[in-house]
Amino acid sequence: MSTIDAPERATPTIPGPPPRILLIQAPYYAEVVGGMRRGAERVLAEAGAALEVVEVAGAYELPAALRMAQKVAPGWDGFLLLGCVVKGETDHYQFICEAVCQGVMDISSETGLALGFGLLTVETLAQAEARSAEDRHNKGAEAAHAVLGQIALARKWGQR
Repeated sequence: MSTIDAPERATPTIPGPPPRILLIQAPYYAEVVGGMRRGAERVLAEAGAALEVVEVAGAYELPAALRMAQKVAPGWDGFLLLGCVVKGETDHYQFICEAVCQGVMDISSETGLALGFGLLTVETLAQAEARSAEDRHNKGAEAAHAVLGQIALARKWGQR
């Protein structure tokens, strides 16, 4: 789905106590990730969620931080990952993107964590800026909707 095709979503109602979310962010592109974070914070505030934030050096560290957090999980109902990788002149982009996405998918499918994955993988910084703007196309807001939906589903099935 492209940014233009993204549907507008209403903030889901989460049954039970307000959800607690851990946001793990890789602020290598600080303005972009900050914009996504603001989008996520808006959605999470509408849902009454509590948010704790930690930072890692870059996108490559996101899966390991998620695994560490999952092991200690002090009452977090869900996890939100935000970061950005912009393509450069070498193959590094491809290796990082594939490793991060596979690492997060492995953890998600193994553990069943409620997860919102907001990693921008873009050709240009302008594309990243468009996807982190304060509008309905904000990928941080989309990732927040995803984690809230997963929490609601887990609670429906008595898992959280």
